[in-house]
Amino acid sequence: MLKRADWVAVLQKALARGGDFADIFFEEKETTIITCEDNRIERINTGIDCGAGIRVISGETTAYAYTNDLSQSGLEQAAQVAAKGVAGAQPGTYVFDLTTPSARVPAPVIKELPEQIPVENKVEAVLAANTAARQADERIRQVSVTYGDVKQKVVIASSEGQLVEDERRRLRFVVNAIAAADGVIQTGYNAVGGVVGWEFLQEEQPAAVAQDAARRAVLMLGAKPAPAGRMPVVMAGEAGGTMVHEACGHGLEADLVQKQLSVYQGKLGQEVASPLVTVADDATLAGKYGFYRYDDEGTPAQPVTLIENGVLVDYLYDRHTAGKEGRKSNGHGRRESYHYKPIPRMANTYIAPGKEDPEDIIRDVKYGLLVKKMGGGQVNTTNGDFVFDVAEGYLIEDGEIRYPVRGATLTGNGPRALQQVQRVGKDWGFAIGTCGKDGQGVPVSDAQPTILLEELVVGGTATGEKKIRRL
Repeated sequence: MLKRADWVAVLQKALARGGDFADIFFEEKETTIITCEDNRIERINTGIDCGAGIRVISGETTAYAYTNDLSQSGLEQAAQVAAKGVAGAQPGTYVFDLTTPSARVPAPVIKELPEQIPVENKVEAVLAANTAARQADERIRQVSVTYGDVKQKVVIASSEGQLVEDERRRLRFVVNAIAAADGVIQTGYNAVGGVVGWEFLQEEQPAAVAQDAARRAVLMLGAKPAPAGRMPVVMAGEAGGTMVHEACGHGLEADLVQKQLSVYQGKLGQEVASPLVTVADDATLAGKYGFYRYDDEGTPAQPVTLIENGVLVDYLYDRHTAGKEGRKSNGHGRRESYHYKPIPRMANTYIAPGKEDPEDIIRDVKYGLLVKKMGGGQVNTTNGDFVFDVAEGYLIEDGEIRYPVRGATLTGNGPRALQQVQRVGKDWGFAIGTCGKDGQGVPVSDAQPTILLEELVVGGTATGEKKIRRL
């Protein structure tokens, strides 16, 4: 590991030809991935990747170079490459007395470090999940299980005088099950994980995770075709916050706003959602999959309220986008690895819980769709239009959950959907995933309580159509 004077020397090389700002992102990442398919372990991948990325910013121009040569000379050579990208720029004001800003939250407490658990134990957990899913029902035809853990050490030094050292860990466990009967094929998916240790899998038992995926696949085999048309939609808390992440969150990332690629551009201070809706992103939520103490620019993580009681109050910024508006980053500069420069990204995005009983919300719906698990989808951030698949849905009639339906899709517009939120439950459910943007993926989680949307377009099948009754 380099000394402080060495980091300073590299930063000076990066700014030798001018520029407003420079930083170094050093990373050492250890990963383990175990996959089971067709009743056998298909792969066990373990590895270490080390490198550093060096960025120089001058006005609207960003130059970036990365290297695996972590010697002093190797880093200085990469810094010189980045410096050439802004050659002739005016020199900025630099601070090379490096200090560490205080994190707002303590380091997470992890009882059993995943990297210290024998690979054999991890394989055993994966195989146990495979067996549990297959034994759940004779109609289960295929099962895939993936275990992954990551240990990441980072050092971030900047010409603004910051030096941050941090250690991060994440663990995830994913099960996909496929069921088939009478020519019908359905899938079930379940994923758990977080910034946690091996003890997490003692709480979230691999067998239970697998059984839930298998249950969903089998349930959808017997489901009726979904109705089609405009109708009220209840999104259960257990569905996670896919809707808020995709239909809302990306449009609140400052780079898309500044490029005028967001439906929320120019709407600060305006009502963009129901007064019942408050949306926030909080990287400091302990244990959640998107947790971090410092972002990938060394800015301490902080909770950021984006929409408060329906009114748009903020966006998600990294240092570069914040600088364009004369403000400071709010800790959302993230990157997949040292290969990439940071960009504004979500972490743990959610709709805040309300005060209502979820059962009361369902009880007051005369006819509609209950969504308990979201699938994939597409979103146009420019206008907010979205289409999502429903992985687990049920028909509601006269306030009762009648039967499961399959083949449902949700079509709508993000801001309009948020404006149609009529009820907000007091529950709260999280989902995890890897969010893709500009070719990079970062770990995130999202959450919401049970909410009632006055009306969405539900796509189904002709055989599932029925006259829609209003609330």
